[in-house]
Amino acid sequence: MSPRRTKAKDLQRKVANRPERRTIVVFCEGEASEPDYIKGLKRLPHVRENTAVEIEIDPDQGVPMTLVKRAVERQADDEVDECWCVFDVEWPKNHPNLRQALDLARRHGVKVAVSNPCFEVWLILHLRDQTGFLSSDEAERKSRKLDGRPGKSIDPQVYLAHRDKAVRRARALAARHAAGGTEFPHDNPSSSMPELLAAIEKPPGKP
Repeated sequence: MSPRRTKAKDLQRKVANRPERRTIVVFCEGEASEPDYIKGLKRLPHVRENTAVEIEIDPDQGVPMTLVKRAVERQADDEVDECWCVFDVEWPKNHPNLRQALDLARRHGVKVAVSNPCFEVWLILHLRDQTGFLSSDEAERKSRKLDGRPGKSIDPQVYLAHRDKAVRRARALAARHAAGGTEFPHDNPSSSMPELLAAIEKPPGKP
């Protein structure tokens, strides 16, 4: 009897071609609420898998122009896909050189997420509508009252489950300002944070 022939097994494994993780660097003027929120985004499983998010906090809590200049320098790094600056407008006294900072960012491909009057309005939009004008102090007081925090630091888990609502509310505010012809920096309240979330949460391969 001839020996039984066995089919040789293919021991080679097919390696799936996974797209490389994108690297996004986010420059923040604040040292508490903004970084806390973005760190929460970083920990979301789908973000962790697809996007490397680095947070740069200005040690001097720099004004928008300072952040944009730092981002322009970092943008030259071939390992970085996108640089973002997160900053406020502030009321009653606006940050200096806001328009110049936005123009510089635009010229160099740096993205911006601007909240008017401040980042706390973005936090408020997670939990309730906000259509009336706010000073920075008013926005901070309302935000603290809503989540009960004693200081500037936030628990991102309080907000992330409601981020879709915040996005819808922020976009509705943007549409309202556009329809009324209200231009920056008078578009109070507003926030372009939805654009940053879209960039960070973008699925791999999506343009």
